[in-house]
Amino acid sequence: MFSKPNKPMQMMRASPSIIGANCSLAGDIVSDGEVHVDGKVVGDVRCVTLVIGEGGGITGEINAETVRVLGAVTGQITARSVELAKTARIMGDITHDSLAVEAGAYVEGRFNRLQPERPAIEADKALAKVPSKTEAQTGEEEKQPGNVVMLGN
Repeated sequence: MFSKPNKPMQMMRASPSIIGANCSLAGDIVSDGEVHVDGKVVGDVRCVTLVIGEGGGITGEINAETVRVLGAVTGQITARSVELAKTARIMGDITHDSLAVEAGAYVEGRFNRLQPERPAIEADKALAKVPSKTEAQTGEEEKQPGNVVMLGN
């Protein structure tokens, strides 16, 4: 008679961790949530979502699910989704699954796709043990050409 109606419980959304514009941090950041960097960070950052503001900068390795860069990064970025705004300045390689780059963004480094994880197949293991024809005849490993990616100015 006096009971409350059953309301669905709302998930509480945690507020993001913020490194303010007037703040500098030397050390690694690890978060299970969202991190906003408007100041300077010297160290590695691991989080779910990372946003680097226009005045923000990170020197170190970044690992996240989603990264949006409006500021500067010196170091490697590894994320499922990477967005680079026109004000972004990146000095390092970017490993991604999804990539969006606005005109004007500056990147000095390479773009690499995340390799999908797949279980090892028995046939693949067996093929890895079979020497190539050249190797079997000469005793030397066969040289294979590497991938070349050319980027314009």
